[in-house]
Amino acid sequence: MSGYCSASLSATLLEMQVLEIRMNMNRKFLLVAAMGLTALSAAPAHAAADAIDRQLYRQDVTDWRANAEESLKRDNGWLTLAGRFVMKPGENRFGTALDNDIVFPAGTGPEHIGSFIVEPGKVTLKINDGLTMLAGEQSFTTRRMGVDLEKEDWVSIGQLAMHVIARDGNYILRLADNKSTVREQFHGRTWYDVKPPYRITGKFVAYSPVRKIPIVNVLGEISEEPSPGYVEFNLAGKIYRLDPIDEGDGELFFIFRDGTSGKTTYPPGRFLVGTKTSDGKVVMDFNKAYNPPCAFSEFTTCPLPPRQNHLKTRVEAGELDYKKQAAR
Repeated sequence: MSGYCSASLSATLLEMQVLEIRMNMNRKFLLVAAMGLTALSAAPAHAAADAIDRQLYRQDVTDWRANAEESLKRDNGWLTLAGRFVMKPGENRFGTALDNDIVFPAGTGPEHIGSFIVEPGKVTLKINDGLTMLAGEQSFTTRRMGVDLEKEDWVSIGQLAMHVIARDGNYILRLADNKSTVREQFHGRTWYDVKPPYRITGKFVAYSPVRKIPIVNVLGEISEEPSPGYVEFNLAGKIYRLDPIDEGDGELFFIFRDGTSGKTTYPPGRFLVGTKTSDGKVVMDFNKAYNPPCAFSEFTTCPLPPRQNHLKTRVEAGELDYKKQAAR
C-alpha cells in the first residue's frame, strides 16, 4: 500500500512537473509570439513613419525651391536688371537719349529723366521739369538717395526702377526694367531630384581669431570677408571641408565649386546657406544649393568660390545650370 501510494505520488509529481514544463513552454511561446507580432506590427509602423518623414522632407525642399523661384521673378529682381553704371563725381544725366551720361535701353522710358549729383558722402537725384518719380507710393522731384546695399532705396518711373549703392569708394547705379525680355522669357529654375543623403550635418571648427578670406568677384574685385571657422563633413564616405562667410543669426554662407560645375551646374559655382545648431554642428542641405544671380543676369557682380572651397567630388544635388537647361 505504502509502495503503491509512493509510486502514485511519484507519478503524480511527475505529471505535475510535466504540466508545469508544458505551461512554461506555452508561456514562452506566447511571449515569443507576442514579441513577433509586436515586431511585425512595428516594422510597418516604422516604415510608414520613415515614408512620411521622407515625404515631408521632399515637400519642404520643394516649397523652398518654389519660394526661390518666386523671389527671382519678383519686381526689381535679378531677372529685371538692365544696367549697372559707375557714376562720376558731379552731374550724371540719365535717360534713353544717346546724349545722356547714363544711357538707358531704348524704349524703356523718357529720353531725359533727370540727373544724379554725386558729391563726397552723398548722392542727390533731381528730376527734370514735367516729370516725377516714385519712392514707394510717394512722388518726388528731388531726393537724397540711400546708398546702403542692405537697405536698397528703389525709386521708379514707369517700368523702370533704380537704386544706388556705395562700393569701394564709388557710387553705382543699378537699373531694373520690369518688362525686360529676360524676365518675360524666363523658363524657370531647374534642379536635381531631391536626394535626402545630401542633407548633411557637419562639424564646425572655429578659427581663433576669426579669419579674413579674400573673395574675388566676376569683375576681379577682391573683398576680405570674415570666416568664423570651417565645416568638416562626410559625403559618400569621404571627409571634406568648406570655409563659410558669417551671415549672422546662426547662418553660414558657402560659395563652393564641385565636379559638376561647368557640366550640369553653373560653371563658376553655387551658393549654399548652412544653419548652426546648439550643439556645435552645422546642417548643410545641398538639395538647396542654388545659382548666384550671375547665372541669370549679366548686370550682377557675383563672388567666386575661394580655392579651398573647390570640392574634389561631384555634388549631384541642388540647382542645375539655367542656360544649359533653357537651351534644350
